[in-house]
Amino acid sequence: MEILQFLLLPFLASLILTGIHAYLGVHVVERGVIFVDLALAQIAALGATTAILIGMDPHGAGAYWMSLGFTFVGAGIFTFVRSRQKRLMVKAAVAKLKSRPSWRFVALR
Repeated sequence: MEILQFLLLPFLASLILTGIHAYLGVHVVERGVIFVDLALAQIAALGATTAILIGMDPHGAGAYWMSLGFTFVGAGIFTFVRSRQKRLMVKAAVAKLKSRPSWRFVALR
């Protein structure tokens, strides 16, 4: 019986998180920005790769902030494209960004 008391709060937290994710997922699908999270992850990887190429420590704060900065710029670009040009297909822009992974940037060096 002690184990049930121990697992009660994590179980309730998982129910709450499931509800939040379902609610947010519906809104993501309605807006049609399904693959933006994957594109932002790859943009963050590009930021980390850039930091490494300019000599920063891969595990240091500089690489983290560079990666975060690239992510914010990418999110800003997606927001600008989405709000300014309704006819531009955001999915096409995301697919184009996803087709350019960080390793191609490294290969150019």
